Amino acid sequence: MKFTHDVIVIGGGAAGLTAAGGCALFGLKVALIEGHKMGGECLNNGCVPSKALITAAKRAAEARKQKRFGVELAAPNVEWSGVHTHIHRAIAEIEPHDSAERFEEMGCEVIQDWARVTGKQSVEIGGRTLTAPRIVIATGSGPSVPPIPGLDAVPYLTNENIFDLEAQPDHLVIIGGGVIGMEMAQSFARLGSKVTVIEPGRPMGRDDEDSVAVVMEVMKKEGVTFVQGKAEKVEGRNGAITVHVDNGEQVSGSHLLIAVGRKARVSGFGLEDLGVELGNNGIKVDERRRTSVKNIYAIGDCREGPRLTHVSGYEGSNVALEITLGIPTKVDYKALPWCTYTEPEVAQIGLTEAEAKEKFGDKVTVVKEGFDHNERAITEGDTKGHMKVILKGKKVLGASIVGKNAGELLLPFSQTITGKSSTFAMGSAIVSYPTRSEITKAAAFAAWEPTVFGAIPKKYAGFVAKVRRAFA
Repeated sequence: MKFTHDVIVIGGGAAGLTAAGGCALFGLKVALIEGHKMGGECLNNGCVPSKALITAAKRAAEARKQKRFGVELAAPNVEWSGVHTHIHRAIAEIEPHDSAERFEEMGCEVIQDWARVTGKQSVEIGGRTLTAPRIVIATGSGPSVPPIPGLDAVPYLTNENIFDLEAQPDHLVIIGGGVIGMEMAQSFARLGSKVTVIEPGRPMGRDDEDSVAVVMEVMKKEGVTFVQGKAEKVEGRNGAITVHVDNGEQVSGSHLLIAVGRKARVSGFGLEDLGVELGNNGIKVDERRRTSVKNIYAIGDCREGPRLTHVSGYEGSNVALEITLGIPTKVDYKALPWCTYTEPEVAQIGLTEAEAKEKFGDKVTVVKEGFDHNERAITEGDTKGHMKVILKGKKVLGASIVGKNAGELLLPFSQTITGKSSTFAMGSAIVSYPTRSEITKAAAFAAWEPTVFGAIPKKYAGFVAKVRRAFA
C-alpha cells in the first residue's frame, strides 16, 4: 500500500505536538491535524492562563499584607481589565511555541480542520484521504459537566470560558474542590471576589491530607468559604445564581464555575465505528499507549489514565521514539509528579502516605521535615508547610510537599523513586545555602540518621578512638 504519510497525528495539544514534532525531527513525513486552536487545553484555557491569573492574585495578596519586613505597601487596587490583559498577553507570548508555522518548519504538514478516522490506516479531512502505517489520537479532554437539575438553564463557567470574563465576579460559587476549583478559588478571593467552594468530599482528595489541611487553613483566612455537600439543584439567571446543596444549604452568587473534573474527547472521530475500545472515560490503551487497534495510539487526556500536561508530553515522546526507531516504549508512572499551584503549593510524587500504608501496612515509615526549621524559609518569613518522605526501608515510595514553590522540590525524588539516585546520595549532597531545597537533604538524612548513628557505627567509632589514643 502506498501511504501519503509516515504518521498521522490528530490533535495539536501537548501530547500531539510532542509526538508530531518528534517524528518530524527524525525525518518522517508527518500530518498534524488540529480542528480548533493549536496548543490545545494547556495554552488556551488551562495551565498558561490559570498560572497568569495566579500570578496577578499573588501580587494582590502580598500588597494586602501592607507593612511587612519594615516595608509598607499600599493596599491593592485591582483592575480586572489589567488582569484580563495580562492573562491573554501570556497566551500570546507562548502561542508561537505551539504555532502551525513552527511545526511546519520542523517538517510537519499542519492541517487545521476536523478529522475522522475511516480505517486502521486512513483518515478523512476536508475532502482528502490521508493514509499512514501509524495513527496517533491526541484529541484531549474537555470539562466534565455533571447532570445537576437546572444547570442547563443557567449561565455557568468552566475553564474554557472563565478566562474570557470581561468583569470580575462579585461572588464566585465553585462546584468542585479539585485542582482547578482550588486554584481559581484562591485567585479570585485574592483579587477581591467573594468565593464559595462546594465539594461533597475532601478538597484535593488525591493529595496528602496533611498537606491539603495547610492550604485550606490559608484559604479560609483569605476569605474562601467551603461547603461540604453535593449540589442537587441550580436555579437563577445571569448575575444571580443559587445552588441548592444536599445538606440543606443554599449558596447564591453572581457567577457559577463548574470544576468537577475532565472528560475525554473521543466522540465524532470515527473511533467507535472502527472498533477502538473505549473505557469509562477515555480510550483504552496498553502500556505502550496502543489502542485495541494496535497501529493506532492514543496519548494524553483522550485515553484512560492521568490527565496532566507533563504526562501528555511524556507519552508523546514515548510514542515518537517507538514509531521512529521501532523501540517499544512502556510508560512508567511510579514516579508521577503533580502540583496544585495554590499558595502554599501542594506537590506530590509517587505514593501518598495513605496509599503506601494501604499497600504495605506497617512496613512504611514517614520522615517529616517542617519549613519552620529551614533557614531560607525563616529569612523569607514564610515557614508554612512541610515535606513528608514515604519510605519502605530506605526505598522512597513517594513524597508529599506543601509550601512555597513546593513543586520545584520534586525532581530529586523522581530520581530516587526510579532508582537513579538514593536517599543516602541526597542526604550527603552539597546544597547551596540558604535554599528551600535544603529541606530535601534534611529529610533524606533523617531517613539514614538511625543507621549512621546506630549502635554498630558508634561501637566502631569508639574502637577507632581507642586505637588512636593508644598510638598517639
